[in-house]
Amino acid sequence: MTTKPTKQKIMRIASTLFYQKGFQGTSIRDIAAQANVNISAISYYFNGKQGLLEQTVTTYYESYLNVLEKTYEETTKVAPPERLKKLIATILQFKQENEELTCFISREMAFDSMFVREIVVTYLAKENYLIKKAFFPVLQMKQMNRREQQLLFMQLVGMLSTPYLVHPDFKQHTIGYINKNDFVKYYLRTINHWLDWLITREI
Repeated sequence: MTTKPTKQKIMRIASTLFYQKGFQGTSIRDIAAQANVNISAISYYFNGKQGLLEQTVTTYYESYLNVLEKTYEETTKVAPPERLKKLIATILQFKQENEELTCFISREMAFDSMFVREIVVTYLAKENYLIKKAFFPVLQMKQMNRREQQLLFMQLVGMLSTPYLVHPDFKQHTIGYINKNDFVKYYLRTINHWLDWLITREI
């Protein structure tokens, strides 16, 4: 009989195959073969490929939002700029640790994929809410108007998303090989420099 570790293995293998071949290009047989399980195990746990996708993406976002909320709550007494930087560090670390699934979801969202959008729309709203709660107090320190705040928020979200939208070959060609931990460290430093510029610039 299959076990919960097998269920987790199926989800992990599916994430890799969805990333490599896309949802439509991945078959149940592909997943079963890579996970070394019977096709019936996928039907038993997930009721098919769509159910597997939904549970994989839902598990990803629930874990992601949990770590964001934890970071936000743990930094209530921290100055707004440092609180925001800690939240951004948490976001990048999680996305990098789950790079393949992050890239798959980001790519499907960029293509306006309905089967992904229907799953993640509420999660995206909550993600944006948490980032705004940390970001806008920083901008209000500079007394920026609402439109400029919204445009800067869009820039920040773009910076957090872009590494997981571009093709891996393009990223490696652009910045060279860099391991996951170093990428987070260097990219976080770049975003923090941008934030410091926002805070110190003259309006």
